[in-house]
Formats: sequence, structure tokens, C-alpha cells
Amino acid sequence: MKLTFLGTGTSFGIPVVGCSCQVCKSGDAKNRRGRHGLMIEEDGRRMLVDTPPELRLQLLAAGVDSLDAVYVTHPHADHLHGMDDLRIFSLRSGSPLPVHVPEEYEDELRSRFSYIWDPEAHDQPGVAVPDLDLRTFVDRERIEIAGFSLLPIACPHGYYRSYGFRVGDAACIVDAKEIPDDAVSSLSGLEVLILGALWYGDPHPTHLNVEEAVAVAEELGAARTYLTHLTHRLEHSDLERRLPNGVFPACDGLVVEC
Repeated sequence: MKLTFLGTGTSFGIPVVGCSCQVCKSGDAKNRRGRHGLMIEEDGRRMLVDTPPELRLQLLAAGVDSLDAVYVTHPHADHLHGMDDLRIFSLRSGSPLPVHVPEEYEDELRSRFSYIWDPEAHDQPGVAVPDLDLRTFVDRERIEIAGFSLLPIACPHGYYRSYGFRVGDAACIVDAKEIPDDAVSSLSGLEVLILGALWYGDPHPTHLNVEEAVAVAEELGAARTYLTHLTHRLEHSDLERRLPNGVFPACDGLVVEC
């Protein structure tokens, strides 16, 4: 199974508009971070995790020309507002693209992108609208997506819940403040763990910081942990030096095998 990090930044992205800090001005491409997106591939099948605002650019950079399904973790703008860029896949295939969304967010997604499910929009000549097959899932009930078997894991994220998941020997948990105690056993024996981590110090009310993410990594004991959803307070090479063995900073375009 191949995992491609399409975007590894927070909701502001990096560089941050109007910021002249060392990271935002850095010439190191690893410090340029789009909003969160992840591609999972195996045996010619592709599942996209989240649809960030930079989705088109991320897909072009990764050479993606087809998709089999999409998994949405939660409806915050930085994880969702590239939804319209999915239209090329339904146009090209001639069939609806399955998009899997937590049941509790179905109405919000349909409301925010109401034109996608408006028959008049689809019937209007010269208009290209995504043709999506919206499917729902719930916490801790295993689902099949594009031939991948996923266990969704809802984690607290302020007033929201963000739905991470386990697939095979890999797991992805982004935009989470903690891992529920009753989910820890479901995340044992991992080869690859992907965790969101904002910065060092200053605990955040809805996200893990680096110290908290490292503690989670140690508790779960994955062979390799990759930190994503990083802010401009983290310089890639410095973070790489400071992290313990087995924990690595992800960067846009990074590909790992599991």
C-alpha cells in the first residue's frame, strides 16, 4: 500500500499570507505546505482522503489521473473546499464518484455544496458539476471503500469530531485533540501512523501539539509515525532533528510504503 502526502499544512497553509517569518520565507520546498490531503493506493486503486482548497494543484503534482473514492474526515473548510475539483473524475469516467462522509455531517455537506445535488444544475447546458455518490459511515463500524477495508475512528476536535481511520497496518488521525481510550486497542500493531501536530509548546484546545503527538506515538507503538497538519512555527529540518527515533515530519509529496 502506498501513501502519498498531498498536503501537510494547517488551515492557513505555508507560506501564510503576509507572513515574513523564517519558515514562510524559506527556500526549502519541504517548508511549503498545502492544506491536508492524503492519497492511498494499492493494486491500481486510489482513495483520496479530504478535498482541500489546493486539491487540483496537489493532484497535478502527484500525477493523479483517476480516483475510485473519497473519504472525508470532517467538514472544516481546509479539508473540504476543494470538492468541486472532483468533477473531472466523474466527467472522465461517466459515472458518479463515491464520496464517503460521516453520517453526522451529511446534511452540512449537502447544504454547503447544494448545487452538486441540484438536478437543474446538472441539466444546464455547458455546465460541469461534480457527479458524486454520497455515502455515510459511523464511528467504529468497518466500511469498504474502493476495495480498502477501513475502520473509522471519531476523535474529539473541539465542537466537532474528526474521523480518522485504520486501513490495514496504517492509520491516519488528523485534527484531533486526543485518541479515545476505547480506540487505542484498534490502533495497535501499526506499521505507519499519521498524526496531526501543530507546533511545540502552547497546548491547543482542539489539536495535538508536537509533544502530545509524540506521546500518542509512543503509546500506540507504531513502527513509523509521520507528523502532518504542521504550522509555520515548525521548520522541517529542525523538526526532523528534534523528533525521536521512529517519528518523522511529513512534507508535501512524500510517499511512504506500508
